[in-house]
Amino acid sequence: MKGYIYISSPNADPERNRNLNDPIFRKTPTLGGCMPPIRRLVRPGDYVFVISGATRGVQQYVVGGFEVAEKIDALAAYNRFPENRLQLNAEGKVVGNVLVDSTGKQHPLDTHSPTNFASRIENYLIGVNPVALETPAEVARGRSETLDRLSSILEKRRANRVIDVMGRWARLDQVQIEKTLDWLQGIKQQST
Repeated sequence: MKGYIYISSPNADPERNRNLNDPIFRKTPTLGGCMPPIRRLVRPGDYVFVISGATRGVQQYVVGGFEVAEKIDALAAYNRFPENRLQLNAEGKVVGNVLVDSTGKQHPLDTHSPTNFASRIENYLIGVNPVALETPAEVARGRSETLDRLSSILEKRRANRVIDVMGRWARLDQVQIEKTLDWLQGIKQQST
């Protein structure tokens, strides 16, 4: 078992901006177009964790993670997860992480360059056992603890920014995965 933890795009902060589209933490968590290298490397039984993107005025935090159950292509995801198809919400924000239309072509709401589209629609991840910090209390604690916990889990010197602790993404071994899960689950248990 291995795992990966990565930093989301700048300003992607589900608590502050309500705009983290990928991964989606529902009963069945999914990861669609983000981080093609990680989606290519993981296998069923591995774990993926995401950190909020750098956002002015707030500390980044580990949003959550899940165990990978299977990998499919984006057209199969289009049929299997209609609720995850790209669309505009009531606020006019793009939501969803299925980047294709019904024919498998790039969805008009996906504004990424078409040159890397092929790599972004492979290896759509379907997960199990999600753990995500969602309530204001959970997020506040996650924000206050993330730098120290990441430094400890990754055995790195404490820094002022997440990117200085781990770069854009990092690989986790089984012990690091277990420590991350224990920490996140502990936050959730203490918040209930």
